[in-house]
Amino acid sequence: MYLQWDWLCLGVLIISSVTAEIENKGTLDSSVEVEDFDKQSQEADVDRDKSSLEVVYQTPQPTGEVYFTETFDGVLAGWVLSKTKKEDTDENISKYDGKWEVEELKENTVPGDRGLVLKSVAKHHAISAMLTKEFIFDDKPLIVQYEVNFQDGIDCGGAYIKLLSSSNGLNLEYFFDKTPYTIMFGPDKCGEDYKLHFIFRHKNPKTGEYDEKHAKRPDVDLKKFYLDKKTHLYSLVLKPDDTFEILIDQLVVSKGSLLEDMVPPVNPHKEIDDPTDKKPDGWDERAKIPDPNAVKPDDWDEDEPSKIEDHDAVKPEGWLDDEPQYVPDPNAKKPKDWDEEMDGEWEAPQIPNPKCEAAPGCGPWVRPMKNNPNYKGKWKAPLIDNPNYQGIWSPRKIPNPDYFEDSHPFKMTAVSAIGLELWSMTSDIYFDNFIICSEKEVADRWAADGWGLKKLVAGANEPGMFTQLVTAAEDHPWLWVLYILTLALPVGLGVLFCWPAKKTDEDIDFKKPDISKPITKGELDQEGEELDDDEIELEEEKENEDTAEDEDEVEEEENDIVGTSQEEGDKSNKSSSEDEVKEANEDTGYGDGPLKSVRKRRVRKD
Repeated sequence: MYLQWDWLCLGVLIISSVTAEIENKGTLDSSVEVEDFDKQSQEADVDRDKSSLEVVYQTPQPTGEVYFTETFDGVLAGWVLSKTKKEDTDENISKYDGKWEVEELKENTVPGDRGLVLKSVAKHHAISAMLTKEFIFDDKPLIVQYEVNFQDGIDCGGAYIKLLSSSNGLNLEYFFDKTPYTIMFGPDKCGEDYKLHFIFRHKNPKTGEYDEKHAKRPDVDLKKFYLDKKTHLYSLVLKPDDTFEILIDQLVVSKGSLLEDMVPPVNPHKEIDDPTDKKPDGWDERAKIPDPNAVKPDDWDEDEPSKIEDHDAVKPEGWLDDEPQYVPDPNAKKPKDWDEEMDGEWEAPQIPNPKCEAAPGCGPWVRPMKNNPNYKGKWKAPLIDNPNYQGIWSPRKIPNPDYFEDSHPFKMTAVSAIGLELWSMTSDIYFDNFIICSEKEVADRWAADGWGLKKLVAGANEPGMFTQLVTAAEDHPWLWVLYILTLALPVGLGVLFCWPAKKTDEDIDFKKPDISKPITKGELDQEGEELDDDEIELEEEKENEDTAEDEDEVEEEENDIVGTSQEEGDKSNKSSSEDEVKEANEDTGYGDGPLKSVRKRRVRKD
């Protein structure tokens, strides 16, 4: 029984682990941290937990101080198309003439909710807008948040935004790739390289020049965000303590420090290699050298080949020596436009010889090659430690003349505009619900009213669980094994515990009779009649034995001896049986009546 409970516990653990594994495939990574919605966001999601056909959309409204918002639900006011050209590009594609439209989503549409859509393929696009008010990096965090949907997937292109640096000469009609920006953030993909950019331009306090600092790549797989054709929420949070967080769908996919997790680092090294230092001519960096005292053995033959013919090989039966491996295609015909003067004599293309398909081979048979047991290769002296080894040389260090220390890189150049400057080989990239603010509650409320509603509609339109499991198994075939185990294990456990077990002979032998059960009078009479019949049979057998004694004297003597011993055994058996009967009578409450005679008769029968 304990073993069965062990099997049950083990089965429950396996089912739990399999279920958790399947559910975890839909999440990002074990290192991803979840950012909870505030209470207002949760209440809004509960209220909207209805079918997508019953959703009533209302344009999100900011609930606190913001520096910029855009829902694209009204007229496209404040946005400026670039009229300039991209530098260092061919003239025919240098113009920013890509088309933009304001329209609803193609799938999982929320009636009344519209966004900005990039429409052109293989075109440069540039559009920008001024912020409501300038953001100055002081003592408040910066939160940038917007939605992206690659409605047709993405082959090569970006969906990132730029926060343009404040300047007196900023003109949005001339916004292009060289326009100074402070932060660049968002998804980008080309080929199989899936990126999520966070770049900020840092001003060198000594030279006044700007350098781009790139955040390290997230440790999660970003592929599904580009290919699932769903609307995803991208968020960047910069804090005054010089830390940052990057979120997708309110899940933290990357975080770090502006001082430690940017490439190249904000602050240069205090020391650098001396560019004038050179390695000495006699510097020996070899840790091992050939043994100068080693001698090649006399029996070392360097001329032996690595492969030799296998002389034990035998040509297979049925080998077609006279048949070529390839023959001209008999069904091929010379093209009508073939010109022998220009193209030469036409020849039919070669195809595998059909006669060779059933044979072990065609053409001249050649013995196969095998490894040469005598091959040793070119002899080389064994290596020994170099007594003159001096280590790997490196130039001496000198103080870095360009060293500086910026202990607070959060204080970046102020931003006053937002822009999208993109190139894409895929159209219908959807942007919506931009917000720039400093309070997390404001950004969460904005996300709940916009992206949260899109997520609710997309969830209502998703296929059932079975379809999702099949789709997941198509991407990861090994999941079929988990599915089979998940279904087979409960069935096996059910059979193990519910199927009736057969009783074995050992179980019957160990079952003890209940001697304390009283015997009825009817049972005693029936048992007595059976014993009387047994006595008659015993008497007949005894008469037959007496007749045999008269005929054979030798047998008579032997039978006398046997009879004597048998009588002694009967007496002993009788006395022991009487004791047993007495004890039984004491237990059952009967006296020396009929039961005692029954016990004596049973002894005689034995």
